[in-house]
Amino acid sequence: MTNAMNIKTKVALMALTCAAASAHAAQSGVKSTVDAAIAPLQAQYGIPGVAVGISVDGKHAFYNYGVASKATQARVDNETLFEVGSVTKTVTATLACYAHTQGKLSFSAPVTDYVSALRGSVFDRVSVLNVGTHTSGLPLFVPDAVTNDAQMNAWLRAWQPASAPGTQRVYSNMGIGLLGRAAAQSLGVPERQAVEQQLLPALGMTHTWLRVPTASEPHYAQGYDKTDTPKRMNPGVFDDEAYGVRTTAPDLVRYIDANMGIAPLDAAWQRAIDCAHTGYYTAGPFTQDLVWEQYPWPVSLDTLERGNGPDAILKPTPAHALTPPLAPQADALINKTGSTNGFSAYIAYVPARRIGVVILANKAYPNEARVRAAYAILEALDKAKPQP
Repeated sequence: MTNAMNIKTKVALMALTCAAASAHAAQSGVKSTVDAAIAPLQAQYGIPGVAVGISVDGKHAFYNYGVASKATQARVDNETLFEVGSVTKTVTATLACYAHTQGKLSFSAPVTDYVSALRGSVFDRVSVLNVGTHTSGLPLFVPDAVTNDAQMNAWLRAWQPASAPGTQRVYSNMGIGLLGRAAAQSLGVPERQAVEQQLLPALGMTHTWLRVPTASEPHYAQGYDKTDTPKRMNPGVFDDEAYGVRTTAPDLVRYIDANMGIAPLDAAWQRAIDCAHTGYYTAGPFTQDLVWEQYPWPVSLDTLERGNGPDAILKPTPAHALTPPLAPQADALINKTGSTNGFSAYIAYVPARRIGVVILANKAYPNEARVRAAYAILEALDKAKPQP
């Protein structure tokens, strides 16, 4: 009896040892892939610091490189705060979807149903869905001369689109700004308050801010522009809605899990997440969701680079409405880039494969380079998992 028990114990220990060795080998392989993806970026673009987070079946790993500030030489770690630029827009989309699924915000209604200052303008004929899918025709940047809400409203009231709403995708900070204002108005609270007091806590993002509190300032990385000049984002009209989030790699990986449906969420917020993955238009190589962009999985690197390249951001692209809209797809790569003058971000995930990656850096560098790095990491994660 004793010998039999000893044999069983040895077999169990051997199995645990093999499992641990296999897990260690897998982790080592992932680290090698991440190292190989990030080292060339830092070398080519002189990026001081990079944080990478990955999720596989809800299990997380983080890889930090370099410094958060060249002046202090503080190392990047899991608490380092990065500006994520237009990844902010996906947070605004989630908030708008929350209002929509609560029956408070109609995507088919004109913007002026919620932004009363624009009544009597072209926005009587521009829908909430148009501003949320970059099909309003609004340009990318807020004009330099516009520094407050009154000036912004005056500019918007005088603006006329070059083409009919819903016919062209024109990437726009202003459009997402109006989406956020409409969502906040429908919820009866300021947008920043709705994000920081409702959305972020619901998603477990406890180190994410629209305004960094004093206690978290020591963790706020210093950004650098293409000439290595220190830069941080300045407040501006629509910053909260379009590009103002500062966050950490662990918080963004939690966000990935929420978007892949593998994080425990209140049912109302899960509906909001799912709503944001509905496809409304095709534009160039991707399907335009509410802010998020998606591609059928698997997708080629060339297609992903084109979808995130300068033409997709700076030039109008014919938009074709999906009727009915495309229901959320699990077998898709869903992604978003983000940049400020001194920071770069990229987030991508494949719900059907339960894999995702986020890359954060404290220097501006091209979208295509971060897409290539993330693609290499996702491919490695995908190959390491059993195929369905």
